[in-house]
Amino acid sequence: MVLLAFLALALAGVAVAALLRLLTLSRTRIVTNLDDVGAYGYAAAVPATADPVDQRSPLAAIAGQLGAFIVGRMGADREDKLRNLLMGAGMYSTSTRTLQGYRVLVTMMFSGLGVLMGGSVLQRVAMAGLLAVLGWRFSLVFLQRRAKGRALEIERETPNLIDQIVVSLEAGIGFSAALQTSTNRLSGPLGDEIRLALQEQRMGASLSESLNQLRERVDSTNLRSFVRAVVQGEKLGVSIGQVMRDLAVDMRKRRRQMAEERAQKTPVKLLVPLVFLILPTIFIVVLVPPLLTLMHQL
Repeated sequence: MVLLAFLALALAGVAVAALLRLLTLSRTRIVTNLDDVGAYGYAAAVPATADPVDQRSPLAAIAGQLGAFIVGRMGADREDKLRNLLMGAGMYSTSTRTLQGYRVLVTMMFSGLGVLMGGSVLQRVAMAGLLAVLGWRFSLVFLQRRAKGRALEIERETPNLIDQIVVSLEAGIGFSAALQTSTNRLSGPLGDEIRLALQEQRMGASLSESLNQLRERVDSTNLRSFVRAVVQGEKLGVSIGQVMRDLAVDMRKRRRQMAEERAQKTPVKLLVPLVFLILPTIFIVVLVPPLLTLMHQL
């Protein structure tokens, strides 16, 4: 009971400290800004949206504060991996600090559920530790699955994008304009990624740089082939229309091969439910009535 009370007090202390930090952060920053302005002799009014933290939800603010404490003790490689994972999942506005803060909150919630479970103190502590580990991994697994599903959807839509680009190029439109026109007809992850690449190009990046950034954000074989073909075609000065046409044919062959591969894996995947679920049910339905009749006659 002493250990349970200690854990409860620790969780309550963390929650109260985070709430106080959230309530005092905005006021502290405003007072600091006013002091700095006063030192220069100005008396300007502070706008209502001076503090960007006020625009966030309280939960996001708490997650950001907790994540800042953790990210400061992480290595640069791990932070880059988390940032790439967020970009792959399409969560551009979420920082690594906020992600780590949410992971801490989920871990605390799962740990609290483990403490509230019945049993002895040792069982509660063991369950709290186990659920804490699961909660820490839950957010990361969710992001990985989301990034994987998003990359798979981009993989399927890339050939359609290339077909639209080929049609626009054959109509006499330049590649950048053809890419913009084709992107306007796209929805979903691929359209979002292409629009982000075009936005980077409008902000001053070259076509090769924006496409290379696109290739690094998304783990898609078709998209990497598309970017590689465009960059090499631009450097070598070859006809980009013919390159796109050949690339579209190659991608459709690859997609057909992937469909055939999945079709061949289907019998193997059906083997487990067939052996452990379907066959036992059939045996029960077919064999139990005769066995019951035989036992009744005996």
